[in-house]
Amino acid sequence: MTEWFDYGVYAYTAVYIGDAFFPSENETASTLGSLLVFAVSFLIRPLGGMVWGPLGDRLGRRKVLATTILLMAAATFCVGILPGYVSIGILAPIGLIILRMIQGFSTGGEYGGAATFMAEYAPDRKRGRFGSFLEFGTLAGFTLGATLVLLTELAVGAENMADWGWRLPFLVAAPMGLVGLYLRSRLEDTPVFREAEAEGKIDHEAKSHLRDLLKYWKPLVLLMGLVVTLNIANYTLLAYMPTYLEGEIGLTSRASLILIIIGQTAMMLVIPFSGALSDRVGRKTMWWISIIGLFVLSIPLFKLMGSGFTQAIIAFAILGLLYVPQLSTISAMFPAMFPTKVRYAGFAIAYNISTSLFGGTAPAVNQALINSTGDKLMPAYYLMAACVVGAIALWFVPETRACSIRGDGIPGIDTKPQLEPVKKVEASV
Repeated sequence: MTEWFDYGVYAYTAVYIGDAFFPSENETASTLGSLLVFAVSFLIRPLGGMVWGPLGDRLGRRKVLATTILLMAAATFCVGILPGYVSIGILAPIGLIILRMIQGFSTGGEYGGAATFMAEYAPDRKRGRFGSFLEFGTLAGFTLGATLVLLTELAVGAENMADWGWRLPFLVAAPMGLVGLYLRSRLEDTPVFREAEAEGKIDHEAKSHLRDLLKYWKPLVLLMGLVVTLNIANYTLLAYMPTYLEGEIGLTSRASLILIIIGQTAMMLVIPFSGALSDRVGRKTMWWISIIGLFVLSIPLFKLMGSGFTQAIIAFAILGLLYVPQLSTISAMFPAMFPTKVRYAGFAIAYNISTSLFGGTAPAVNQALINSTGDKLMPAYYLMAACVVGAIALWFVPETRACSIRGDGIPGIDTKPQLEPVKKVEASV
Protein backbone atom coordinates (compact mmCIF):
# COMPACT_ATOMS: atom_id res chain seq x y z
CA MET A 1 0.00 0.00 0.00
CA THR A 2 2.82 2.39 0.90
CA GLU A 3 4.65 1.78 -2.39
CA TRP A 4 1.63 2.48 -4.58
CA PHE A 5 0.31 5.31 -2.46
CA ASP A 6 3.51 7.10 -3.46
CA TYR A 7 2.89 6.39 -7.15
CA GLY A 8 -0.80 7.21 -6.97
CA VAL A 9 -0.34 10.61 -5.33
CA TYR A 10 1.81 11.75 -8.26
CA ALA A 11 -0.78 10.60 -10.80
CA TYR A 12 -3.63 12.32 -8.97
CA THR A 13 -1.75 15.61 -8.68
CA ALA A 14 -0.31 15.54 -12.21
CA VAL A 15 -2.11 18.72 -13.27
CA TYR A 16 -0.78 20.67 -10.24
CA ILE A 17 2.73 19.27 -10.68
CA GLY A 18 2.67 20.32 -14.33
CA ASP A 19 1.84 23.90 -13.35
CA ALA A 20 4.49 23.98 -10.60
CA PHE A 21 7.40 22.44 -12.49
CA PHE A 22 6.50 22.95 -16.17
CA PRO A 23 4.67 26.33 -16.30
CA SER A 24 3.18 27.07 -19.70
CA GLU A 25 0.37 29.12 -21.15
CA ASN A 26 -0.78 25.90 -22.80
CA GLU A 27 -2.32 23.76 -20.02
CA THR A 28 -2.19 20.64 -22.18
CA ALA A 29 1.57 21.04 -22.71
CA SER A 30 2.07 21.53 -18.97
CA THR A 31 0.12 18.38 -18.13
CA LEU A 32 1.93 16.39 -20.81
CA GLY A 33 5.26 17.45 -19.29
CA SER A 34 4.12 16.12 -15.94
CA LEU A 35 3.03 12.82 -17.51
CA LEU A 36 6.39 12.45 -19.29
CA VAL A 37 8.16 12.80 -15.94
CA PHE A 38 5.76 10.16 -14.60
CA ALA A 39 7.08 7.91 -17.38
CA VAL A 40 10.75 8.73 -16.60
CA SER A 41 10.71 6.72 -13.38
CA PHE A 42 9.73 3.65 -15.37
CA LEU A 43 12.78 3.90 -17.61
CA ILE A 44 15.02 3.26 -14.61
CA ARG A 45 12.96 0.34 -13.29
CA PRO A 46 14.78 -2.35 -15.34
CA LEU A 47 18.06 -1.21 -13.75
CA GLY A 48 16.43 -1.53 -10.34
CA GLY A 49 15.28 -5.04 -11.26
CA MET A 50 18.78 -6.01 -12.40
CA VAL A 51 20.27 -4.81 -9.09
CA TRP A 52 17.61 -5.79 -6.55
CA GLY A 53 16.47 -9.03 -8.23
CA PRO A 54 19.77 -10.93 -8.00
CA LEU A 55 20.34 -9.50 -4.50
CA GLY A 56 16.94 -10.83 -3.45
CA ASP A 57 17.84 -14.30 -4.77
CA ARG A 58 21.21 -14.25 -2.98
CA LEU A 59 20.53 -12.38 0.29
CA GLY A 60 16.83 -13.06 0.79
CA ARG A 61 13.55 -11.38 -0.07
CA ARG A 62 13.05 -9.58 3.25
CA LYS A 63 16.29 -7.56 3.31
CA VAL A 64 15.74 -6.13 -0.15
CA LEU A 65 12.10 -5.27 0.54
CA ALA A 66 13.05 -3.39 3.72
CA THR A 67 15.53 -1.29 1.73
CA THR A 68 13.31 -0.50 -1.25
CA ILE A 69 10.40 0.81 0.82
CA LEU A 70 12.72 3.24 2.60
CA LEU A 71 14.04 4.59 -0.72
CA MET A 72 10.54 5.04 -2.13
CA ALA A 73 9.18 6.85 0.93
CA ALA A 74 12.18 9.20 1.13
CA ALA A 75 11.96 10.16 -2.55
CA THR A 76 8.21 10.78 -2.36
CA PHE A 77 8.60 12.97 0.72
CA CYS A 78 11.25 15.02 -1.08
CA VAL A 79 8.88 15.67 -4.02
CA GLY A 80 6.59 17.34 -1.49
CA ILE A 81 9.28 19.78 -0.35
CA LEU A 82 11.01 20.39 -3.71
CA PRO A 83 10.78 24.09 -4.76
CA GLY A 84 8.95 24.81 -8.00
CA TYR A 85 10.09 26.39 -11.26
CA VAL A 86 9.28 29.92 -10.08
CA SER A 87 11.71 29.54 -7.16
CA ILE A 88 14.73 27.73 -8.63
CA GLY A 89 14.10 27.65 -12.39
CA ILE A 90 15.34 24.70 -14.43
CA LEU A 91 16.68 22.99 -11.30
CA ALA A 92 13.08 22.28 -10.26
CA PRO A 93 12.17 19.89 -13.11
CA ILE A 94 15.68 18.38 -12.97
CA GLY A 95 15.23 17.66 -9.26
CA LEU A 96 11.79 16.18 -9.93
CA ILE A 97 13.22 13.88 -12.59
CA ILE A 98 15.99 12.69 -10.22
CA LEU A 99 13.50 11.92 -7.46
CA ARG A 100 11.25 10.05 -9.88
CA MET A 101 14.26 8.01 -11.02
CA ILE A 102 14.97 7.06 -7.39
CA GLN A 103 11.36 5.97 -7.07
CA GLY A 104 11.69 3.88 -10.23
CA PHE A 105 14.93 2.29 -9.04
CA SER A 106 13.19 1.35 -5.78
CA THR A 107 10.12 -0.06 -7.49
CA GLY A 108 12.34 -2.16 -9.76
CA GLY A 109 13.01 -4.37 -6.76
CA GLU A 110 9.85 -3.77 -4.77
CA TYR A 111 7.16 -5.32 -6.90
CA GLY A 112 8.89 -8.54 -7.92
CA GLY A 113 10.07 -9.03 -4.36
CA ALA A 114 6.66 -8.44 -2.81
CA ALA A 115 4.94 -10.83 -5.23
CA THR A 116 7.63 -13.47 -4.70
CA PHE A 117 7.36 -13.04 -0.94
CA MET A 118 3.58 -13.57 -1.03
CA ALA A 119 3.79 -16.55 -3.40
CA GLU A 120 6.47 -18.33 -1.38
CA TYR A 121 4.55 -17.96 1.87
CA ALA A 122 1.19 -19.15 0.46
CA PRO A 123 0.13 -22.83 0.38
CA ASP A 124 0.22 -24.19 -3.16
CA ARG A 125 -3.55 -24.76 -3.34
CA LYS A 126 -4.35 -21.30 -1.91
CA ARG A 127 -1.72 -19.19 -3.67
CA GLY A 128 -4.34 -17.29 -5.67
CA ARG A 129 -6.39 -16.40 -2.62
CA PHE A 130 -3.49 -15.28 -0.43
CA GLY A 131 -1.50 -13.70 -3.26
CA SER A 132 -4.46 -11.53 -4.26
CA PHE A 133 -3.92 -9.41 -1.15
CA LEU A 134 -0.77 -8.02 -2.76
CA GLU A 135 -2.98 -6.24 -5.28
CA PHE A 136 -5.53 -5.43 -2.59
CA GLY A 137 -2.66 -3.41 -1.09
CA THR A 138 -1.84 -1.86 -4.47
CA LEU A 139 -5.39 -0.61 -4.91
CA ALA A 140 -5.51 0.47 -1.27
CA GLY A 141 -2.45 2.65 -1.96
CA PHE A 142 -3.96 4.21 -5.09
CA THR A 143 -7.28 4.74 -3.32
CA LEU A 144 -5.64 6.27 -0.25
CA GLY A 145 -3.71 8.61 -2.53
CA ALA A 146 -6.87 9.69 -4.35
CA THR A 147 -8.75 10.12 -1.07
CA LEU A 148 -6.03 12.26 0.51
CA VAL A 149 -5.77 14.47 -2.58
CA LEU A 150 -9.56 14.92 -2.57
CA LEU A 151 -9.71 15.70 1.17
CA THR A 152 -6.81 18.12 0.87
CA GLU A 153 -8.53 19.98 -1.96
CA LEU A 154 -11.76 20.17 0.04
CA ALA A 155 -9.86 21.44 3.11
CA VAL A 156 -7.64 24.10 1.51
CA GLY A 157 -9.70 25.11 -1.54
CA ALA A 158 -8.90 24.95 -5.25
CA GLU A 159 -6.65 28.03 -5.30
CA ASN A 160 -4.49 26.95 -2.36
CA MET A 161 -4.42 23.41 -3.71
CA ALA A 162 -2.81 24.63 -6.93
CA ASP A 163 -0.38 26.85 -4.99
CA TRP A 164 0.86 24.60 -2.17
CA GLY A 165 -1.86 22.18 -1.04
CA TRP A 166 -0.90 19.49 -3.57
CA ARG A 167 2.34 18.99 -1.62
CA LEU A 168 0.66 17.83 1.60
CA PRO A 169 -0.22 14.25 0.51
CA PHE A 170 3.43 13.69 -0.48
CA LEU A 171 4.56 14.48 3.07
CA VAL A 172 2.49 11.56 4.42
CA ALA A 173 4.98 9.21 2.72
CA ALA A 174 7.57 9.68 5.48
CA PRO A 175 5.60 8.20 8.41
CA MET A 176 4.08 5.54 6.15
CA GLY A 177 7.53 4.48 4.99
CA LEU A 178 8.77 4.15 8.57
CA VAL A 179 5.78 1.97 9.48
CA GLY A 180 6.41 -0.21 6.41
CA LEU A 181 10.09 -0.52 7.28
CA TYR A 182 9.25 -1.62 10.82
CA LEU A 183 6.77 -4.24 9.61
CA ARG A 184 9.15 -5.70 7.05
CA SER A 185 12.10 -5.80 9.44
CA ARG A 186 10.01 -7.93 11.83
CA LEU A 187 9.20 -10.61 9.23
CA GLU A 188 11.11 -13.83 8.63
CA ASP A 189 12.21 -14.65 5.11
CA THR A 190 9.96 -16.95 3.10
CA PRO A 191 9.78 -20.69 3.90
CA VAL A 192 10.72 -21.57 0.31
CA PHE A 193 13.88 -19.39 0.42
CA ARG A 194 14.89 -20.64 3.88
CA GLU A 195 14.39 -24.24 2.76
CA ALA A 196 16.53 -23.74 -0.35
CA GLU A 197 19.18 -21.99 1.75
CA ALA A 198 19.25 -24.85 4.27
CA GLU A 199 19.72 -27.34 1.41
CA GLY A 200 22.66 -25.33 0.06
CA LYS A 201 20.87 -24.34 -3.15
CA ILE A 202 21.38 -20.59 -2.63
CA ASP A 203 24.77 -19.26 -3.75
CA HIS A 204 25.28 -16.07 -1.72
CA GLU A 205 28.40 -15.18 -3.70
CA ALA A 206 27.08 -15.92 -7.19
CA LYS A 207 28.62 -13.70 -9.87
CA SER A 208 26.82 -15.15 -12.91
CA HIS A 209 23.24 -14.79 -11.74
CA LEU A 210 22.05 -12.80 -14.75
CA ARG A 211 23.80 -15.19 -17.15
CA ASP A 212 22.11 -18.16 -15.46
CA LEU A 213 18.77 -16.38 -15.76
CA LEU A 214 19.07 -16.28 -19.56
CA LYS A 215 18.65 -20.07 -19.59
CA TYR A 216 15.02 -19.32 -18.81
CA TRP A 217 14.50 -17.01 -21.78
CA LYS A 218 11.10 -18.44 -22.70
CA PRO A 219 9.30 -17.57 -19.43
CA LEU A 220 11.08 -14.19 -19.52
CA VAL A 221 9.63 -13.41 -22.96
CA LEU A 222 6.16 -14.73 -22.08
CA LEU A 223 6.05 -12.73 -18.87
CA MET A 224 6.98 -9.56 -20.78
CA GLY A 225 4.09 -10.19 -23.17
CA LEU A 226 1.60 -10.64 -20.34
CA VAL A 227 2.87 -7.49 -18.64
CA VAL A 228 2.20 -5.44 -21.80
CA THR A 229 -1.52 -6.14 -21.34
CA LEU A 230 -1.42 -5.89 -17.56
CA ASN A 231 0.31 -2.53 -17.34
CA ILE A 232 -1.27 -0.71 -20.27
CA ALA A 233 -4.60 -1.59 -18.64
CA ASN A 234 -3.30 -0.70 -15.18
CA TYR A 235 -1.83 2.71 -15.95
CA THR A 236 -4.61 3.66 -18.35
CA LEU A 237 -7.29 2.90 -15.76
CA LEU A 238 -5.56 3.81 -12.50
CA ALA A 239 -3.01 6.50 -13.35
CA TYR A 240 -4.17 8.25 -16.55
CA MET A 241 -7.91 8.20 -15.90
CA PRO A 242 -8.08 11.37 -13.71
CA THR A 243 -6.24 13.36 -16.40
CA TYR A 244 -8.48 11.88 -19.10
CA LEU A 245 -11.70 12.58 -17.23
CA GLU A 246 -10.72 16.18 -16.48
CA GLY A 247 -9.12 17.09 -19.80
CA GLU A 248 -11.16 15.12 -22.32
CA ILE A 249 -14.52 14.41 -20.65
CA GLY A 250 -14.75 17.72 -18.79
CA LEU A 251 -15.24 16.46 -15.24
CA THR A 252 -13.96 18.56 -12.35
CA SER A 253 -10.96 17.31 -10.41
CA ARG A 254 -13.22 16.51 -7.45
CA ALA A 255 -15.68 14.55 -9.57
CA SER A 256 -12.92 12.54 -11.24
CA LEU A 257 -11.34 11.66 -7.88
CA ILE A 258 -14.71 10.57 -6.46
CA LEU A 259 -15.22 8.37 -9.52
CA ILE A 260 -11.75 6.81 -9.13
CA ILE A 261 -12.30 6.15 -5.41
CA ILE A 262 -15.65 4.44 -6.03
CA GLY A 263 -14.30 2.31 -8.88
CA GLN A 264 -11.14 1.23 -7.07
CA THR A 265 -13.05 0.42 -3.89
CA ALA A 266 -15.29 -1.88 -5.92
CA MET A 267 -12.19 -3.57 -7.36
CA MET A 268 -10.69 -4.02 -3.89
CA LEU A 269 -13.82 -5.77 -2.64
CA VAL A 270 -13.77 -8.25 -5.55
CA ILE A 271 -10.04 -9.03 -5.70
CA PRO A 272 -9.82 -11.62 -2.87
CA PHE A 273 -12.77 -13.56 -4.34
CA SER A 274 -11.23 -13.43 -7.82
CA GLY A 275 -7.91 -14.72 -6.45
CA ALA A 276 -9.66 -17.57 -4.63
CA LEU A 277 -11.59 -18.44 -7.80
CA SER A 278 -8.28 -18.77 -9.69
CA ASP A 279 -7.31 -21.54 -7.25
CA ARG A 280 -10.31 -23.50 -8.55
CA VAL A 281 -10.49 -22.70 -12.28
CA GLY A 282 -6.86 -21.77 -13.00
CA ARG A 283 -4.93 -18.56 -13.62
CA LYS A 284 -5.16 -18.81 -17.41
CA THR A 285 -8.95 -19.08 -17.34
CA MET A 286 -9.14 -15.87 -15.32
CA TRP A 287 -6.82 -14.11 -17.75
CA TRP A 288 -8.83 -15.23 -20.79
CA ILE A 289 -11.98 -13.82 -19.21
CA SER A 290 -10.24 -10.48 -18.59
CA ILE A 291 -8.52 -10.15 -21.96
CA ILE A 292 -11.57 -11.06 -24.02
CA GLY A 293 -13.85 -8.85 -21.91
CA LEU A 294 -11.59 -5.80 -22.19
CA PHE A 295 -11.09 -6.30 -25.93
CA VAL A 296 -14.82 -6.56 -26.66
CA LEU A 297 -16.11 -3.87 -24.29
CA SER A 298 -13.40 -1.15 -24.27
CA ILE A 299 -14.94 0.98 -27.04
CA PRO A 300 -18.55 0.80 -25.75
CA LEU A 301 -17.44 1.58 -22.19
CA PHE A 302 -15.24 4.55 -23.16
CA LYS A 303 -18.17 5.92 -25.18
CA LEU A 304 -20.42 5.47 -22.16
CA MET A 305 -17.84 7.23 -19.98
CA GLY A 306 -18.13 10.37 -22.06
CA SER A 307 -21.90 10.68 -21.72
CA GLY A 308 -22.13 11.88 -18.09
CA PHE A 309 -20.88 11.50 -14.52
CA THR A 310 -23.15 8.60 -13.54
CA GLN A 311 -22.39 6.79 -16.78
CA ALA A 312 -18.67 7.41 -16.22
CA ILE A 313 -18.87 5.72 -12.79
CA ILE A 314 -20.62 2.70 -14.29
CA ALA A 315 -18.18 2.43 -17.22
CA PHE A 316 -15.09 2.80 -15.04
CA ALA A 317 -16.39 0.23 -12.54
CA ILE A 318 -17.03 -2.31 -15.32
CA LEU A 319 -13.58 -1.72 -16.84
CA GLY A 320 -12.03 -2.15 -13.40
CA LEU A 321 -13.92 -5.37 -12.71
CA LEU A 322 -12.87 -6.76 -16.10
CA TYR A 323 -9.26 -5.96 -15.18
CA VAL A 324 -9.49 -7.63 -11.73
CA PRO A 325 -8.93 -11.24 -13.00
CA GLN A 326 -5.47 -10.16 -14.19
CA LEU A 327 -4.70 -8.08 -11.14
CA SER A 328 -5.77 -10.69 -8.60
CA THR A 329 -3.53 -13.44 -10.02
CA ILE A 330 -0.21 -11.62 -10.40
CA SER A 331 1.37 -12.93 -7.21
CA ALA A 332 0.14 -16.47 -7.85
CA MET A 333 0.99 -16.64 -11.55
CA PHE A 334 4.11 -14.61 -12.32
CA PRO A 335 6.55 -15.87 -9.62
CA ALA A 336 5.48 -19.43 -10.47
CA MET A 337 6.93 -19.03 -13.97
CA PHE A 338 10.50 -19.37 -12.58
CA PRO A 339 12.42 -21.77 -10.31
CA THR A 340 13.37 -20.63 -6.80
CA LYS A 341 17.02 -19.77 -7.49
CA VAL A 342 16.18 -17.14 -10.14
CA ARG A 343 12.57 -16.31 -9.18
CA TYR A 344 13.09 -12.81 -7.77
CA ALA A 345 15.43 -11.75 -10.57
CA GLY A 346 13.34 -13.34 -13.32
CA PHE A 347 10.16 -11.64 -12.18
CA ALA A 348 11.80 -8.29 -11.42
CA ILE A 349 13.76 -7.97 -14.66
CA ALA A 350 11.12 -9.22 -17.11
CA TYR A 351 8.32 -7.32 -15.38
CA ASN A 352 10.22 -4.04 -15.21
CA ILE A 353 11.59 -4.08 -18.76
CA SER A 354 8.07 -4.49 -20.11
CA THR A 355 6.64 -1.99 -17.63
CA SER A 356 9.23 0.64 -18.53
CA LEU A 357 8.32 0.40 -22.20
CA PHE A 358 4.55 0.03 -22.01
CA GLY A 359 3.36 0.74 -18.46
CA GLY A 360 4.70 4.07 -17.30
CA THR A 361 4.48 5.47 -20.82
CA ALA A 362 0.76 4.62 -21.10
CA PRO A 363 -0.55 7.96 -19.71
CA ALA A 364 1.74 10.01 -21.99
CA VAL A 365 1.07 7.80 -25.03
CA ASN A 366 -2.70 7.98 -24.51
CA GLN A 367 -2.56 11.77 -24.21
CA ALA A 368 -0.27 12.13 -27.22
CA LEU A 369 -2.55 9.91 -29.35
CA ILE A 370 -5.58 12.00 -28.42
CA ASN A 371 -3.70 15.26 -29.11
CA SER A 372 -2.52 14.08 -32.53
CA THR A 373 -5.77 12.49 -33.73
CA GLY A 374 -8.45 14.34 -31.79
CA ASP A 375 -10.10 10.96 -31.14
CA LYS A 376 -11.09 10.54 -27.47
CA LEU A 377 -11.41 6.79 -27.96
CA MET A 378 -7.67 6.31 -28.52
CA PRO A 379 -7.15 4.87 -25.00
CA ALA A 380 -9.72 2.16 -25.88
CA TYR A 381 -7.87 1.29 -29.09
CA TYR A 382 -4.54 1.20 -27.25
CA LEU A 383 -6.02 -1.10 -24.60
CA MET A 384 -7.39 -3.44 -27.27
CA ALA A 385 -4.00 -3.70 -28.96
CA ALA A 386 -2.45 -4.58 -25.60
CA CYS A 387 -5.01 -7.36 -25.15
CA VAL A 388 -3.92 -8.93 -28.45
CA VAL A 389 -0.28 -9.05 -27.27
CA GLY A 390 -1.29 -10.59 -23.95
CA ALA A 391 -3.48 -13.21 -25.63
CA ILE A 392 -0.59 -14.41 -27.81
CA ALA A 393 1.70 -14.77 -24.77
CA LEU A 394 -1.00 -16.40 -22.64
CA TRP A 395 -1.49 -19.16 -25.19
CA PHE A 396 2.04 -20.48 -24.49
CA VAL A 397 2.10 -20.00 -20.70
CA PRO A 398 1.76 -23.23 -18.65
CA GLU A 399 -1.01 -23.46 -16.06
CA THR A 400 0.51 -23.40 -12.55
CA ARG A 401 -2.59 -23.76 -10.38
CA ALA A 402 -1.76 -25.94 -7.34
CA CYS A 403 1.79 -26.58 -8.61
CA SER A 404 4.60 -26.56 -6.05
CA ILE A 405 7.04 -23.67 -6.50
CA ARG A 406 9.79 -25.35 -4.47
CA GLY A 407 12.94 -26.79 -5.97
CA ASP A 408 14.91 -26.22 -9.16
CA GLY A 409 12.18 -27.04 -11.67
CA ILE A 410 9.79 -24.75 -13.55
CA PRO A 411 6.29 -25.00 -12.03
CA GLY A 412 3.68 -26.35 -14.44
CA ILE A 413 6.36 -27.98 -16.60
CA ASP A 414 8.72 -29.81 -14.25
CA THR A 415 6.28 -29.87 -11.32
CA LYS A 416 2.67 -30.93 -11.71
CA PRO A 417 -0.44 -29.76 -9.83
CA GLN A 418 -0.91 -31.21 -6.35
CA LEU A 419 -4.69 -31.29 -6.33
CA GLU A 420 -6.85 -32.45 -3.46
CA PRO A 421 -6.66 -36.23 -3.22
CA VAL A 422 -9.80 -38.10 -4.25
CA LYS A 423 -11.48 -39.66 -1.24
CA LYS A 424 -11.56 -43.42 -1.55
CA VAL A 425 -14.83 -45.18 -0.94
CA GLU A 426 -14.33 -48.42 0.95
CA ALA A 427 -16.36 -51.31 -0.30
CA SER A 428 -16.59 -54.79 1.09
CA VAL A 429 -16.11 -57.63 -1.30
